[in-house]
Amino acid sequence: MKKILVFVFFLSFFSSFYAQNSTFAENIRIQYKIPELVYAVVSSDSIFEMETLGYQRYNSSFKAKINDKFRLGSLTKTVTSYIAAILVKEGKIKWDTGFFDLYPELKAKSNPKIYNFTLQDLITFRAHIPTWSYGNETPVQKEIKGNDQQQRYEFMAWFLKQNFTISEKQDVYWSNPSYVAAGLMLEKATGKSYETLVKELGMSLNIDFGFGQPNLMDENEPWGHDENLKPEKPALNYKLNWLSSAGNINCSLPDYCKFAQMHLQGLLGKSKMFTAEEFALMHNGLPEFSFGWYPETDMKTGLNYSFHYGNPGTFLTKVYLCKTINKAFVIFANVQSEEADKGLMLLLEKLKKQYGG
Repeated sequence: MKKILVFVFFLSFFSSFYAQNSTFAENIRIQYKIPELVYAVVSSDSIFEMETLGYQRYNSSFKAKINDKFRLGSLTKTVTSYIAAILVKEGKIKWDTGFFDLYPELKAKSNPKIYNFTLQDLITFRAHIPTWSYGNETPVQKEIKGNDQQQRYEFMAWFLKQNFTISEKQDVYWSNPSYVAAGLMLEKATGKSYETLVKELGMSLNIDFGFGQPNLMDENEPWGHDENLKPEKPALNYKLNWLSSAGNINCSLPDYCKFAQMHLQGLLGKSKMFTAEEFALMHNGLPEFSFGWYPETDMKTGLNYSFHYGNPGTFLTKVYLCKTINKAFVIFANVQSEEADKGLMLLLEKLKKQYGG
């Protein structure tokens, strides 16, 4: 009888916790003008909270659903880097394989400043190349031809020929084309498209990864919104295809939580694929940015986190993992604005505080 009472007490305690956080998150959603806000707190083997609030489109009656898909933006890099680690583990490519070892035909016409970059340089942002994103005006669509995979190749061939300059040497270079080049290397090493590699990883983890705007395949999925809350109509964004391995995956909150849980399991030494030391290298083995993950120490608690975030123009996504407390915090929103980002960080801080972070 005593055990039952204790169980009922903890069930009531966590139910109250959940209700308080849900109310707080809904207030955040309204105050910071977020059409749809979803979040979760998970451990390596449990789900503590998973909430879906608001609407798929601003000022509409399309209510949010638990399996709604969100464009991940740069959270895509956590997936790409993991696929790269698997292929290295399987011996299909090496971290020190050079880009031009696999694409020698591009070397002669490319800027000589980038001759020696390896897969590890590209995945860890150590390749000395400039930034480029979907907001850049060049190249234009008619310059890049072929199917999705061919377009990525043509884009990198164009990019590597540019006479770019970077004024000062840095430890890391936050460049999307680094991940585009890495994705091309994974394609050449396996003979498979990047999309196939992602789908295969998804099948192994029971995760439904997709690509592009969620509402392109199904208008009943969330629509992204800009800072003025203008919804992004379904359309094929060719520039995001060029950046597929850097920022074009979409998936639901429950599915990304599975991916986060897999990483927590690995950090805790419970992975069959990698050792705990190998996962630690992925997450915080290098300063500023490791293999798809930023390291961060919380100044209030002293806890070490690894995190990443996405901001592909009309969505915001965040994931924070902490091995010490065995928790991952995942938050998605279907709008991108400074105001919404402030709201997401307030929610993150509340969740971290309540769960020992």
